[in-house]
Amino acid sequence: MVESHWMQTMGRVAFLNCDPLFYGLESDWNILAAPPAWLTGHLLRKDCILAPIPAADYARHADELILLPDIGICSRGEVGSVLVFGNKPLDQMKSIALPTDSATSVQLLKYLLKKRNLNPEFVLMGPDLEGMLKQCEGALLIGDRALEGAKLAPDTVQLDLGKDWLKFTQKPMVFGVFAARKDTPIESLRHAHAVLNDNLYHFEQSVEQRQSVIEWAMTHSHLDYERLDRYFGEVFNRIDSENLSGLNEFLTKACGLESGAEFAW
Repeated sequence: MVESHWMQTMGRVAFLNCDPLFYGLESDWNILAAPPAWLTGHLLRKDCILAPIPAADYARHADELILLPDIGICSRGEVGSVLVFGNKPLDQMKSIALPTDSATSVQLLKYLLKKRNLNPEFVLMGPDLEGMLKQCEGALLIGDRALEGAKLAPDTVQLDLGKDWLKFTQKPMVFGVFAARKDTPIESLRHAHAVLNDNLYHFEQSVEQRQSVIEWAMTHSHLDYERLDRYFGEVFNRIDSENLSGLNEFLTKACGLESGAEFAW
């Protein structure tokens, strides 16, 4: 049997991209907020029942993890929050700083650079744009830091990885997946999934719910209402058959997981 604390805890990325799913859940669930790559470790250690983790981390731990259907972190084209910054074009960058807080964006960037026959030096660093660009000619950032960097220095944005993935594959990009350990009781997963899926449905269908989520997001970001409204159209949480095709292409081609995605039901 698993401990009751684990069964009542969900992991949530400490960024904006899952706000439509997690808005209002704090009163009923223990919510463990952390960067996406950290959540993978929490999940494997049974600190939470499920968590949105980098798709690349799922590929790395597919023998231990299972995916929940319908929900994830996706984009079709411009994503706005997974960006390469620099003062020169991508093909002139000799070095690129990579963040420590997202496996998927790093794996995706390496795949897209390989498609261009580019081979810069990679330097793993903390996700601080100013510090990264002092040491390297380019810097990859995700989430709130990428959004803020684009707001403050739009001329330094050299590549949007979601837009570039679409150009090469003609498919959406799934950056994050909701995963659980394979030994998690299926009843607990179905309950947690139903709660998140219900929240997402109301966000998609209700103008009032969408407005409430955006106003909540404003309390923990530096972005205004208009930019957040646009952001929740660039990044979305519903995985349909087209998104699933994009996810499987990323898992098989960029991550080398020949079996692709495996779902709990």
